[in-house]
Amino acid sequence: MAVALDKKVPDFTAESTGGPFSLAALDGRALVLYFYPKDNTPGCTTEGQDFAASYAKFRKAEAEVVGVSRDSLKSHESFRRKMGFPFELISDPDEKLCTLFGVIKMKNMYGKQVRGIERSTFLIDGAGRLRREWRGVKVPGHVDDVLAAVQALK
Repeated sequence: MAVALDKKVPDFTAESTGGPFSLAALDGRALVLYFYPKDNTPGCTTEGQDFAASYAKFRKAEAEVVGVSRDSLKSHESFRRKMGFPFELISDPDEKLCTLFGVIKMKNMYGKQVRGIERSTFLIDGAGRLRREWRGVKVPGHVDDVLAAVQALK
């Protein structure tokens, strides 16, 4: 089953840099769940830095930000520490969350077709409903769009 706009997102638990993460544990706060292809790559680093720069504004709007990729927990811990991200990163090596949110796509990389994560962001409201989704994200300006959508939930 995949997620759908305005429908409740099934609760999930996943390993993160802060320990087990679950949707249910957010206690009514909104969640910005952003999927990115790979730790320590230019676009993914910039996107993480942009979310980090606006993190206090997301928290003020009663939203949590969490990044997701297929990288290992060890890779995430190193990436998070190196970049100083104030939010957690979820490791999804078995692609359970990627499948739930439908973000695995065939992509061209150096002239070859490869399976990978399509950069995507999802906004889940405090009641657990998917309110917005951004697929095929271009990094510049994206975080501002997401923040505006979070602030509009109130």
